[in-house]
Amino acid sequence: MVKSFLLVMVTILTSVTTYAQDETFVFTPQWTAQAQFAGYYVAEAKGFYREAGVKVRIEHPSATQPAMSRLRENRCQATTLQLCQAMEIVDNGIPLVNILQTSMNNAMVIVSARGMDPLTQKGARVGIWSVGFGQLAICMSIKDHLYYEWVRFAQNINLFLAGALDATLAMSYNEYYQLVQAGIEMNDKNVYRFCDHGYNVQEDGIYMRRDYYEKHRDQARRFAEASRRGWEWAAQHPEETLDIVMQYVDNAHIATNRVMQRLMLKEVLRLQVDRESKKREFRLRPDMVRQASRLMVENNMLSREVTYEELIDNK
Repeated sequence: MVKSFLLVMVTILTSVTTYAQDETFVFTPQWTAQAQFAGYYVAEAKGFYREAGVKVRIEHPSATQPAMSRLRENRCQATTLQLCQAMEIVDNGIPLVNILQTSMNNAMVIVSARGMDPLTQKGARVGIWSVGFGQLAICMSIKDHLYYEWVRFAQNINLFLAGALDATLAMSYNEYYQLVQAGIEMNDKNVYRFCDHGYNVQEDGIYMRRDYYEKHRDQARRFAEASRRGWEWAAQHPEETLDIVMQYVDNAHIATNRVMQRLMLKEVLRLQVDRESKKREFRLRPDMVRQASRLMVENNMLSREVTYEELIDNK
């Protein structure tokens, strides 16, 4: 009888595990394949998701289906968003939950043409991403009475290099290095780093719609833990991580190279280390949520304060 009971229990547990693994979890990073998302690629390639009992499919966004749209339309179960983006979505009536925070520092910079200080260029034509990411820059432009003329670009630095812009926004792990490779001189005079001027607001985190999260808490926890494990492994094995990243890049036919991806990975990992604790904390900071919310409300980018408690599992 005991033997029969044990056999039944094994069968039940096996069925539960199989069901969990067969239920595909679609994860959409907010951009095309690159080292910015290395930890997730590692978690998939090294089997961390499988070991956690989550069958994950990584689907990158497209021009017609950006990450935020995919999340809104339930085409994915989770995506990476910058904190300011997540706040805008919540303010627009779609509750979200942050299940893992990877960025602890802000990566955005303004690079000015002709060696000029971006803070002296009132009314300058400044490039900004068409898919978002520039909320803090807009706040800064208004607060410092710069009133930039924002010119939207899709995904590269061509407008800036062609001389059509006075300055451009860039991420320190991405466009910044593209500009360096293009021969643009970078120095303290023509590069404005938001993190050094009172705008050090966290960026990338993993977000889920709260209605999905409420029904799949355990799945969310397992996915988050395996993702964190992927990032921790990436920090310890950068060259092996680059091998994995380049497979994703090549499969997606992304025009880049290993040198660029190595620079990106190193910078992304640096941004994950909190300035104060000197540790990779993987947590959303309440003070940064308050700071971002205040700035965006003051500059009419949010209709109300979005609180830390709204963005986390508060049960």
